[in-house]
Amino acid sequence: MASAEIPTPTTPEGKEGLAALLAQPHRAVVALDFDGTLAPIVADPEQARAHPGAVPALARLAPHVAAVAVVTGRPAGVAVRYGGFAGVAALDHLVVLGHYGAERWDAHTAEMHNAGAHPGVTAVRAELPGFLDRNGAWQGTWIEDKGGRAVAVHTRRTEDPDAAFEALRTPLSELAAHHGLMVEPGRYVLELRPPGVDKGVALAAYLREVDAGCVLYGGDDLGDLAAFAAVHELRKEGLPGLLVASAGATDSPEELISQADLVVPGPAGVVALLDAIADAITAGPDRP
Repeated sequence: MASAEIPTPTTPEGKEGLAALLAQPHRAVVALDFDGTLAPIVADPEQARAHPGAVPALARLAPHVAAVAVVTGRPAGVAVRYGGFAGVAALDHLVVLGHYGAERWDAHTAEMHNAGAHPGVTAVRAELPGFLDRNGAWQGTWIEDKGGRAVAVHTRRTEDPDAAFEALRTPLSELAAHHGLMVEPGRYVLELRPPGVDKGVALAAYLREVDAGCVLYGGDDLGDLAAFAAVHELRKEGLPGLLVASAGATDSPEELISQADLVVPGPAGVVALLDAIADAITAGPDRP
């Protein structure tokens, strides 16, 4: 079977980032969001699982690059379980940066490091059920506990997810501010978490740690904008980077898509891209 061609980035910066990755893969970091990027979006986040081709594609690519990192708002352990990342020999240097970098799981040691529960998140978690009732939250609104570092309110299951989302945005922002937290909006989800912690901070710190020569970052939602911004800043400093948007069929945020160098069709498109890059790297410079 012929190798698939890598889609061409639409920006000069993206083309430069892809060229750097292919020229020196051993210095490249491939960093990816989980939900919506490696795993399809589902109504119940507890049922999310990585696309069946994700682990095989990452396992093909990982031995040829400096590092593979999964950067997610989920607890790191949850992403490891839902992704099926543990015990995969070719992924022995994979890192999962959970809770926007507040947690870290390293595949080669299977060790978990975390910053512990945040007092503001603990307080908000206790208040949220009554708070939502008092604010007339629509039937179907539900709370996701993210393990002491964040808590999220989902409206995807309500009769009118957009209206429910907008009705809660301001009240939840006020509640978050009262406890020293911030609100991160996503697709039918409002996440309350500590300020100064985001995917951009986590990604930039990890790239410095491993002395990356270039980076590919892929994401699908508003929470990935911070990582996109970090890559934009690093490109100004001379680090080549390729920004990939995993776009769903309907509700992908235009803010993210407009900043991407390359747009692919959801997790299946991400898997195809990873496979195509692995094909190109393993074929070497003589590939036709």
